[in-house]
Amino acid sequence: MSINPGAAVAAGIIAGVVATGAQLVLWWVFTDALPSIFYRDARLTAAMLMGSSVLPPPATFEWKVMIVATFIHFMLSIAYGLILAPLISRPGMLVSMLAGVIFGLIIYVTNMYGMTLIFPWFSVARDWITLATHIVFGISLAVPYKLLSRPQSA
Repeated sequence: MSINPGAAVAAGIIAGVVATGAQLVLWWVFTDALPSIFYRDARLTAAMLMGSSVLPPPATFEWKVMIVATFIHFMLSIAYGLILAPLISRPGMLVSMLAGVIFGLIIYVTNMYGMTLIFPWFSVARDWITLATHIVFGISLAVPYKLLSRPQSA
């Protein structure tokens, strides 16, 4: 199956932005934990490269942590785009969106249960908002890929 790598990369970036926005909105509406929960999750992610010394408490803003967390977030988002692209290159939009939902669920289970074997600190992020965000990520990965990989008419 041939893929459009540029569309896969762009879809990964788009999905990373959309999912982060969705998570921020869900935190804002359903918790009173902003901005500390956002800083906490940035520290959880940055600790993958920087080590556990950056883990909270306190869950405060730090530029280096935010830059490293953002880098990891978008590299993973792009990688996920490149993984999903061949799986949805042929089906139509609806099937691709369903595949995105399933892909988001698989990423959630992988990240929140599999990766915690290596990075146990992620277990604190196991909640319905993180699950919903992964589903949003999967859909917002599939839709832009399908739209961006369409053949251009002359």
